[in-house]
Amino acid sequence: MQAFIHNKVLVITLLVWAIAQGVKVLLGVIRERKFNFKWFIGTGGMPSSHAAGATALATTTGLHTGFDSVVFALAVVFALVTMFDAQGVRRSAGLQAALLNQMMDEMYWRGKFESGRLIELIGHTPLQVIIGSVFGFLLACLLYQKL
Repeated sequence: MQAFIHNKVLVITLLVWAIAQGVKVLLGVIRERKFNFKWFIGTGGMPSSHAAGATALATTTGLHTGFDSVVFALAVVFALVTMFDAQGVRRSAGLQAALLNQMMDEMYWRGKFESGRLIELIGHTPLQVIIGSVFGFLLACLLYQKL
C-alpha cells in the first residue's frame, strides 16, 4: 500500500481523472438543476475524464521518466488510442443507440415491439476530448510540481 501511495504518476493520474469526473458532475448539476448519481460512473459528457486521465498519465510519465523514454512513448500511444476510442468508436455506438432507441419507441407505441433501452451517452464529441486532454495536461503539470 505504501508503494501505491508514493507512486506519483499513478496518484496524479487518478486524481486528475477524479477531478475531471467531479467537474462533469458539477456541470451536469448546473445544466440540469438536479443531481444524477449516474454522472459519477457514467461515460460521455464534458470534459472527457478518459482524455484527462490518459493525458495526465502521459504527461506525468514524461515528467517522471523523461520525454525521450520508451515508457513515455507507450503512455502517449495509450492516450491517443484512448482519446480516439472515446470520441470515435464509442461516440458512433452512442449515436447508433440513440437511433435504435428512437426506432424502438416508435415500434413500442404502435404495439409491435417491447425491449429495454440502450445506453446512448457512451462517447465524447471531439471538443469534449480536446478540453479533457488540455484539462489533464494542465492539472498534471500543476500537481506534479505540488506533490
